[in-house]
Amino acid sequence: MNEWKKWPIKIVEKKDFPKSLKKIKDCPEKIYYRGNWNQKIFEKTLAIVGSRAMTRYGKEIITKFMPNLIGEKITIVSGFMYGVDSEAHKNCLECGGKTVAVLGSGLDELYPIQNDKLYTEILEKEGLIISEYEPDFKATLWSFPQRNRIVSALSTMGVLIIEAGLKSGSLITAKLALKQNKKILAIPGQIGSKTAEGTNWLIQSGGAKMVTCVGDILGNSIHCPDQQNLFKDYSNLSDLEKQIVEILENEEITIDELCMKVKSPISEISTTISMMLMRDLIVQENDKIYLS
Repeated sequence: MNEWKKWPIKIVEKKDFPKSLKKIKDCPEKIYYRGNWNQKIFEKTLAIVGSRAMTRYGKEIITKFMPNLIGEKITIVSGFMYGVDSEAHKNCLECGGKTVAVLGSGLDELYPIQNDKLYTEILEKEGLIISEYEPDFKATLWSFPQRNRIVSALSTMGVLIIEAGLKSGSLITAKLALKQNKKILAIPGQIGSKTAEGTNWLIQSGGAKMVTCVGDILGNSIHCPDQQNLFKDYSNLSDLEKQIVEILENEEITIDELCMKVKSPISEISTTISMMLMRDLIVQENDKIYLS
C-alpha cells in the first residue's frame, strides 16, 4: 500500500504549463505532480471521461479503441475515478501507453482508495499524477467538477465521452470543453440505458461528434471496419442457434432465462451454447450471455 509515496511531490509553475492549459480562463497558478513531467507527454492527448457506473459495453469500447490510440502515440488523460476513468488509465497502461491522471483531491489524499495500485502503476510507467490542490486536500463535491476543466484543457485531440447520464460529471466536462473550443466526441449507447442518455443527447443535439470507431477520433477511415464485413454471418446457423441469436439481439440474459424462452431440451440448449461460445458467436460474463 502507498508505494506511490516513494515518488516526491513537485510543483510546476504556470509559465511551464502546456499551451492548451495556459489558455483557459481560470487556469491555476501552479500544479502539484508526481511522475515524469515533460512537454512531450502533452503533445498528443485525448481526454476520456464517462460514467462511474460503467457497464460492460463501456468497458468493451475502451478495450476495443485503446490499442489503436496507443499505437498512434496518444497520451490518455482522465480523472482517476472508478468506472470509465480508471478503466481508461488501466487499459492505456496495459497497451504500453502513457497516461495523465488529474485528481479531485491532493496528491497525498488517495481517492478512491481502490486505485492505490493504479496510482503506483501510472508512476512506474512514466505517467503523471497531477492536482491543483495542496497535497493534503481532501476531495469534496465541488473539487471534482472543478478539476474537470483541467482534464478537458489538457486534451489536444478532444474529449471522448463513454457513457454518461443526463446529470453526470461527464456532461459538465463537455460543457467546459466547449467553452475551451475543444472537440467533443461521444459514443452512442443503447436507447433506454441510463448511462447512454447523456451521450445520446449530446449527439442528437449536435453538441458532440458521434464516434463508432477510432478513425472517427483520428479523422480518417484507417481504423474503421469495412462496412461490408461489419456484421457476423449468421446464415449457416441451426434453427436453435438462430433462435438464440434472435433473443440475444434484444436482451442480455442468463442461461436459465434462455432455457425458459426456448422450447428445446435443456441438454440441447447447453450443448448449443457451448458450441456457440467456442465459435465466438456469443460471450458469457457475470452469469449472462451476450452476442459477441
